[in-house]
Amino acid sequence: QVQLVESGGGLVQPGGSLRLSCATSGIRFSAYVMGWYRQGPGKQRELVARITQGAMTNYADSVKGRFTISRDNAKNTVYLQMNSLKPEDTAVYYCNATLNLDYWGQGTQVTVSS
Repeated sequence: QVQLVESGGGLVQPGGSLRLSCATSGIRFSAYVMGWYRQGPGKQRELVARITQGAMTNYADSVKGRFTISRDNAKNTVYLQMNSLKPEDTAVYYCNATLNLDYWGQGTQVTVSS
């Protein structure tokens, strides 16, 4: 069975940092493009960051320079380091794995508030 489990979300003050993790099982992790998406209040789900099998990365303009996506193939885990957080980063963050099919985690809540 395929499982993607996010962790690391929580409440943080503006300007703070948080590191999200997504642990996967049931897939050949190294073969998948991994991504982080988010859905904020009243907003559509959007792509935050992607990392390819070859570790090439893409970021939404809104997070460039602040967020870093990385992967550890030995641990079957993808990470999202979030720095200089803003209130508009508040959202449920979802982990995604895609090859020929898409797999999704349940999401982890990130709240940025003073």
